[in-house]
Amino acid sequence: MTTVKLGEFVPPFEGAATGTTTIKSADLLGKNVVLYFYPKDNTPGCTQEGQAFRDHITDFETLNTVILGVSRDSVKMHEGFKCKQAFPFELISDPDETLCNLFDVIKMKSMYGKQVRGIERSTFLIDTEGRLIREWRKVKVKGHVEEVLDAINQLKA
Repeated sequence: MTTVKLGEFVPPFEGAATGTTTIKSADLLGKNVVLYFYPKDNTPGCTQEGQAFRDHITDFETLNTVILGVSRDSVKMHEGFKCKQAFPFELISDPDETLCNLFDVIKMKSMYGKQVRGIERSTFLIDTEGRLIREWRKVKVKGHVEEVLDAINQLKA
C-alpha cells in the first residue's frame, strides 16, 4: 500500500470505531477532518492530547471539522478510554495498521532501551474534498491542538 502525500487525495478508507460505528472516508466528504494518531489509550500524553481536542470541540465544530483519533488499540479499549475521558468524537481501531501505514506513522521507537515498532504521534488535516492539506509529525502535545485550529482558521482566509 502506498502512503498518502501532502496535496493528494486520501484513498478511500474505513475503520471500526467507538459507538459501534464504521468510519468511512466517503461519509466525511464536505467536512474538514482532523485525523490524529496516538500510541496508546490511557497513557499520559495520549490522554492529554485527547482532552485538548475534547476541550476545543466546539471550536472545531464551528469550523465544520470532525475530529477522529486513531491507534492500534481495540474498539473495546477505545470505548473505555472515550467514556472515561468524555471524548465527544470517535476513536478508530487500527489493529492491522492499515490507516497507520496509509499515513506512514509506524516508526521504530526506543522504549526502556529497546527498539520497538510504534505509532509516532502525528496529526493530519484533510479538507472538505478529501485532500491531505497539512500534516504534523513527532507531535508535542502542549499547544498542538491550538496549532491545528489555527491551520483550519487559515483555510477560511
